[in-house]
Amino acid sequence: MVRAPRSPAAPPSPAAPAAGLPRLQGLAPVVGPGARLLVLGSFPGVASLQAQQYYAHPRNQFWPILSALWGLEGAQALHALPYADRLPVVKARGLAIWDVYAGCVREGSLDSAIEHSELNDLAGLIQQVPTLRAIAHNGGESARHMRATQALGLPVFKLPSTSPANASWSFDRKLAAWREVFAQAGLLD
Repeated sequence: MVRAPRSPAAPPSPAAPAAGLPRLQGLAPVVGPGARLLVLGSFPGVASLQAQQYYAHPRNQFWPILSALWGLEGAQALHALPYADRLPVVKARGLAIWDVYAGCVREGSLDSAIEHSELNDLAGLIQQVPTLRAIAHNGGESARHMRATQALGLPVFKLPSTSPANASWSFDRKLAAWREVFAQAGLLD
């Protein structure tokens, strides 16, 4: 079992904004011992934090994209399964899921509202999972940290965000971009 690396000690954060918003903590990584591709989001949205599930917003296209990539339809489609049943499928196919931020202050779910962020210990995770072949950033906010992930010595890709806020990309266009990266990482049958 892979344990979530501890985030390195961060310098004290400036005080939260005047609104007095609480500091939010992210989710533990989803990773199996044979993971080949790490997909990094930015930070879980409100629906994901409330459910304690990655990509829990019903309009997020993450789970439908994975289902389409792996040919999982009907009752086998990941978005049709309970969350706990999705995770073994993801792990068995070599996918790891995490976020670039371990914690932050944010009102709502938009990446543009993230303040006082703390990075996850990505280097620690990479050390624990030597089978990783590549890292892919899910969206622009995550991709802002590509320089740091490129320094980890693996190929790094930027994927179009699966968020409902990324309405400028159609599902098919997102799927094609994700398919290319998953093929390069060896995650397609």
